[in-house]
Amino acid sequence: MKSYLACIIVFASFCSVSLGKTGKINYREREKQVLDSILNKENYDRRIRPGGINGTDGPVLMRVNLLLRSISQIDDYKMEYSTQLTFREEWVDERLSFEKFPNIGSLKYLTLTDPNKVWMPDLFFGNEKEGHFHNIIVPNVYVRIFPKGEILYSIRISLTLACPMNLKLYPLDKQTCSLSMISYGWTTDDLVFLWRDGDPVQIRKNLHLPRFTLEKFYTDYCNSKTNTGEYSCLKVDLLFKREFSYYLIQIYIPCCMLVIVSWVSFWLDANAVPARVSLGVTTLLTMATQTTGINNSLPPVSYTKAIDVWTGVCLTFVFGALLEFALVNYASRSDAHREKLKKQRRQWELEHAAALEVAAAQAASASNVHDQHLEDGVSAGWNMGMPMTRLRPDTFPVDKIRQYELHIPSRQDSCWKSWISKFPSRSKRIDVVSRIIFPVIFALFNFVYWTTYLFKESREGEESQ
Repeated sequence: MKSYLACIIVFASFCSVSLGKTGKINYREREKQVLDSILNKENYDRRIRPGGINGTDGPVLMRVNLLLRSISQIDDYKMEYSTQLTFREEWVDERLSFEKFPNIGSLKYLTLTDPNKVWMPDLFFGNEKEGHFHNIIVPNVYVRIFPKGEILYSIRISLTLACPMNLKLYPLDKQTCSLSMISYGWTTDDLVFLWRDGDPVQIRKNLHLPRFTLEKFYTDYCNSKTNTGEYSCLKVDLLFKREFSYYLIQIYIPCCMLVIVSWVSFWLDANAVPARVSLGVTTLLTMATQTTGINNSLPPVSYTKAIDVWTGVCLTFVFGALLEFALVNYASRSDAHREKLKKQRRQWELEHAAALEVAAAQAASASNVHDQHLEDGVSAGWNMGMPMTRLRPDTFPVDKIRQYELHIPSRQDSCWKSWISKFPSRSKRIDVVSRIIFPVIFALFNFVYWTTYLFKESREGEESQ
């Protein structure tokens, strides 16, 4: 009886207020009358949830869709990302139906700017760290009530969400960040979240991400069970691929340049100690600073990242170039000491050869005297006992013998030995060999590094699909 009286009163008020002198209908005044009628405290209590489908006692079906407006930041250190989105929910509350009201005409829906006047689901974001609504110039929120009791709730919010990351392939990695929406108090017996049919998640065109590219996204359900019951949950997974060009320019190319610069010391003279030491120490400190800067921008994780392998090997090459100079300096001093000993030995051999020549000259003169005595008829018995010293091999210069020995070619010498023999000093040989060995090993490392991690990246991408 009361409902009939309310309809009569509303109809009378429509007829009296909506029709002016010209007979035109005031739709804004009609909206006010409908809102006052359906939101009357005697007819509607926002503390009570709506009924299920067709007014049953089943759960309320809540259909959700999102519009990602922007993703402003993806923080590797804090493992979080910030996004701005338009969040929408749709459900049916038959208590707010007004299609049976008279003279609604072309009134498609009613709009509320205060969602606190109707019942709202208790949804929250499961991995939220921070969040706020937008109130400039007015609160960016509205509620639309359609004639059959359908309700559309829309709000613009900014969120900072947790995103656990696996950085083993950094910076050749792909990261999956989630956005989960869960019912806080209503269990699945009272409230069920569903993705809207058709296009549940929209991405704004020309969405720009710093250092990342949004490759794709997936929608899923993630109902959670606790001691107090089972709660409905929705989840959207965003697959981000890291832009490698930034790291190629900022990290990989500078590291390669530092390693190559450290090889310049191989072409400097071994006696240029200040130049080679300053070059080696400078490149080593620069490489260490580069490594420290990279690690400061990343969280201290327990596993080895791809960038750690790269910087570690580059640092090893630079340090190896510095150690190579230490070996060259030691070999140079050793060669100098050996050359000094050779000169002393050669001097001693020359002096010894001179003494032998003097002795040979004296023996020759004595032999001449002896021959003279034989001509004079000296006794032959004494002559038979004289030693013959003219043809002693000791008188042949030792230097000439060694010189002839050095120039005797050996058929067993390989091409490598024949080429390396062009450099008599060991220090020069070490530098020449380092000019070949260091670039070859570094090139092999690059081949193994890129093939390994690019293969891992492609394999993980296939697994994520």
